[in-house]
Amino acid sequence: MASTNQQVIPNGFKFLFGGTSGMAATLFVQPLDLVKNRMQLSGEGGGQRMYKNSFQAISTILRSEGVVGIYTGLSAGLLRQATYTTTRLGVYTMLMDKVSKKDGTPPNFFTKAALGMTAGAIGAFVGTPAEISLIRMTSDGRLPINEQRGYTSVFNALSRIIREEGLFTLWRGCGPTVSRAIVVNAAQLASYSQAKQVLLGSGHFRDNILCHFVASMISGLVTTIASMPVDIAKTRIQSMKTIDGKPEYTGAINVLTRTVRSEGIFSLWKGFTPYYFRLGPHTVLTFIFLEQLNKLYRKFA
Repeated sequence: MASTNQQVIPNGFKFLFGGTSGMAATLFVQPLDLVKNRMQLSGEGGGQRMYKNSFQAISTILRSEGVVGIYTGLSAGLLRQATYTTTRLGVYTMLMDKVSKKDGTPPNFFTKAALGMTAGAIGAFVGTPAEISLIRMTSDGRLPINEQRGYTSVFNALSRIIREEGLFTLWRGCGPTVSRAIVVNAAQLASYSQAKQVLLGSGHFRDNILCHFVASMISGLVTTIASMPVDIAKTRIQSMKTIDGKPEYTGAINVLTRTVRSEGIFSLWKGFTPYYFRLGPHTVLTFIFLEQLNKLYRKFA
């Protein structure tokens, strides 16, 4: 992702291309994000699981909420990419340029991981308000009608959260969100760069869409395995309601311990299939769009 050619791209365009790439990818994978969130909340607290697997979840949602229902929360997903992905990819590419050698040689894997963690933490803080809106909008359909929040768009969600629960509620779950982002970006950005570097060095790949696809799928698998426990803690904290003035969970550790105790250790990877098939293609599409935008800029600008 770092080269002598890429260094001529202005920083503003790096942020723009990062956000645009993430938003374009979200248009394709939003239904999988919805399924992932619903499955992570299914069986919460040891209750009955709503879905046995991803296919049942998709068919149930389609049957009860229609085709439009599988795109519930799209506006929040797009805003999340516009804030979180714009920031993290913009910061990451800027930092990569600064630490790369003058001949364009990229830094080692551990440096890439550190840069990914830094970029992810900053991006997660900026994107938390959109994240909490996305979690609530995608999980709303699993609740009884009288308990649904009924947000009509991400902007309606943000305004109502501020009005009904206070401004700082927009950053509820910021700790696990930032922690998840650190894990995701250390794994995703570093493993993508490293996988791409190894593939190109093998002599069997050229710097084209096929190489980007294979590197992204490898990156997506590594990221899914590493980040799911933190992700389920984040999802449940941001979806929880306050009952009699007390929140359902006191923090990420409380979520993880209660989840393991009532649902088993493997429940921390609940929703693995939709998570990977959401994260894998999203990673693929984001980096493909990003690489193509960079090439178009270098060609025409």
